[in-house]
Amino acid sequence: MSTLAHTMMTAARPAESGLAGPGNLDRYPYPEVPGVDRVGPPAWDTAESELGRAGRRAAGSRGRGLHGQLVQQLGQMIVSGDLGADRPLVPEEIGQRFEVSRTVVRESLRVLEAKGLVSARPNVGTRVRPVSDWNLLDPDIIEWRAFGPQRDDQRRELTELRWTIEPLAARLAAGHGREEVQQRLADMVEIMNHSLAQGDGITFGRADAEFHSLLIQVAGNRMLEHLSGIVAAALQVSGGPAAGCDRPSEASLAHHARIVDTVAAGDANGAETAMRQLLTAHPEVERVVPAPREH
Repeated sequence: MSTLAHTMMTAARPAESGLAGPGNLDRYPYPEVPGVDRVGPPAWDTAESELGRAGRRAAGSRGRGLHGQLVQQLGQMIVSGDLGADRPLVPEEIGQRFEVSRTVVRESLRVLEAKGLVSARPNVGTRVRPVSDWNLLDPDIIEWRAFGPQRDDQRRELTELRWTIEPLAARLAAGHGREEVQQRLADMVEIMNHSLAQGDGITFGRADAEFHSLLIQVAGNRMLEHLSGIVAAALQVSGGPAAGCDRPSEASLAHHARIVDTVAAGDANGAETAMRQLLTAHPEVERVVPAPREH
């Protein structure tokens, strides 16, 4: 067994942590800000407000630090539709609702703006942008869509995207079969085999994601390489064997091993065929969305 395979199989799993809800983030007393126009009470003042409900749903999520937690909460709320398009986001109200500092709010909104979810303009403020402006290839947005009302569309789109990317990547990888790459691909199959025998689905999934990302990265196409993170995100959120190999099985292992063999042999047609077979394994099984990925 290689050192890499042994390390991955024996690595300790990170402990799960919960996302701090309002009151557990850093406290910052916001005064009322003069000159901020509001129509009616702030969105988070009413018991059944949109932001209040979404904030409570997000409270059970994993922690990522103050900045990451707020990005996660607001991102989920926007993608789920709890914060509709053109909805104004007043930083002072966000700070009061989630009890975080101005700096945390400002940096979180900048991250969301980079993802295309919000826009900030002078004299207009920060507003939620329509879906057509979102960066739908961003791994966080993929995750948020996959666990929200758009889950069915997201799974279908991810499956279609993988069908476009991965067979081509396998074909191209067969022409770039460097020995060290072949060994790493074989290591991932070895890890998956060991994990299947141990009933360890977490380690299986990590090795699976590494296998698919590596295959894309060694295809020799830099534009495809930039899509490797999307495939990894798809494996985390798509669920079920119809996505390719999310559920550990002997059939899945056999398809992975066949890909390794054809890539090593430089058999481009065989590698592409093996990948298509992997992506269509057990199509009759209904896909089920699992819990959000752990970090």
